[in-house]
Amino acid sequence: MNMMAVRYGDDIVVVDAGLMFPREDLLGVDYVIPDFAYLLENRDKVHAVFLTHGHEDHIGALPYLLKELPVPVYATPLTLGFARGRLEENGVLDEAELIDVEARDTWDFGDLHVEILNMTHSIADSIGLAITSPAGTVIMTGDFKLDSAPLDRQPTDYARLSHYGEQGVLALLSDSTNSERPGFTPSETRVRKNLEQIFHAARRKIVVACFASSIHRMQIVIDLAREFGKRVIVIGRSMRQNIAIASELGYLDIPPGVMADVSEAHAIPDRDQVILSTGSQGEPLAALTKLAFGKQKGVSVGEGDSVVISARVITGNEGRVSRLINLFCRRGARVYEEGGWNVHVSGHASQEEQKIMLNLTRPRYFIPIHGEYRQLYAHALLAEEVGIPRDRILIAETGDVIHLNDERIRVDGKAAVGRRIIDAGGGGELDEDVIGDRQRLSEEGVVLAVVVIDKSSGAMKGAPELVIRGHVQENEGVDFLSEARRMVVDTFDECTVEERADPAVVTENIRAALKRYFRKGAGTRPMIVPVVIDI
Repeated sequence: MNMMAVRYGDDIVVVDAGLMFPREDLLGVDYVIPDFAYLLENRDKVHAVFLTHGHEDHIGALPYLLKELPVPVYATPLTLGFARGRLEENGVLDEAELIDVEARDTWDFGDLHVEILNMTHSIADSIGLAITSPAGTVIMTGDFKLDSAPLDRQPTDYARLSHYGEQGVLALLSDSTNSERPGFTPSETRVRKNLEQIFHAARRKIVVACFASSIHRMQIVIDLAREFGKRVIVIGRSMRQNIAIASELGYLDIPPGVMADVSEAHAIPDRDQVILSTGSQGEPLAALTKLAFGKQKGVSVGEGDSVVISARVITGNEGRVSRLINLFCRRGARVYEEGGWNVHVSGHASQEEQKIMLNLTRPRYFIPIHGEYRQLYAHALLAEEVGIPRDRILIAETGDVIHLNDERIRVDGKAAVGRRIIDAGGGGELDEDVIGDRQRLSEEGVVLAVVVIDKSSGAMKGAPELVIRGHVQENEGVDFLSEARRMVVDTFDECTVEERADPAVVTENIRAALKRYFRKGAGTRPMIVPVVIDI
């Protein structure tokens, strides 16, 4: 959920508006976005949102932000191209003010002066920001690496970073994702060499799975397909959309006759097919998963085919990706993945590049960003190695208000922060209580207690019915469930005539009694759902 506000006096600019893909315990959740409370409380001071690049964890929350806080959005053309798709899906594109920026453009917002800095990353058109106020200059790298031979020939702007270092940088906020990796992150050109070897070795169909935003990786595959006389078939809605956007904006060079529609696959020999697919993380509904199960319309994987997973496996997805590899191997395909075949390189700076960034900018203060706490801590240790005193390094937590001036850096209180949980298919935002209910259902199950009351006499008609799901099987623990039914009868008998006339009161009495009974008798806390029917 990358999002940060930079404020001087009554002027605020926001950097990124990202989302987080849910952990496994967030059942039925599509994604998580930040709470915008601080910005909404200061809406009159917010001048702009700057997007550093087009990955979902930096632009995914933008539609939700603009619905509540319609401010101008500044980003490079490709980033805006990806953002437009998200805004259109959410019905806010027509009202959005989107402004193209280029490297070294400058903008003024009251006392804040912003300059765009070109950066290299795993996605084209990535930028960092130099934000200057009367207090000094803050440099935010965004996600970056120092690729000396980027495919788009747009290297990191060392000259401007060095210029600011000469002038004096108040604080550097720098990407910490790979702070535990020694050395340098390899160039994207290394991936081309390794993929080229696979193209040479392959005798049948080649499947390449990567992130839908990996425009550089797609260009490599398209170029190799042209050189080897093959046709590229794209599967996966998000990848098709992004290829169309990148091609239209000039970020992808697609030679005539290389691309083919999936409907043409049957007429193309297997040896001439290259399939570009989404789903490198093993997502259940993604194209690669359908391909592994043999359910992808128009194309399939069989004996002798090659499957390349050209992406880093995100923590938590290892099991799903391993299952995919097993499925492809069962089909007789040869699988190439990052670990053994170097078919992916990171988009983030490793330790030596992070040191170079620190030395270029020579900041008075250093704040590591983008990463887990262990990675922020490792980056802080690197900063000490290059000579930044420990008392000038601050590892911040979510919500920290960091107060900077020439004399000191400190955390000056907390802003209202939190998460907002989105179920895109279920009607929008979910309450935390709903997530709690889902977790309880998954862990403890549900007990449905059905009681029928004769409205005229106030007596219970027949025995109560207990329906158990996800707790104990009904043929196991028969005595336990019989006792639970008796507990329902006893609770009902204890209700007064007035209470029996109010189904809501009877419902709560039964819920409380069963809750106590299951907690004491089984040590569990299933969801108790009493159903009281008057007839």
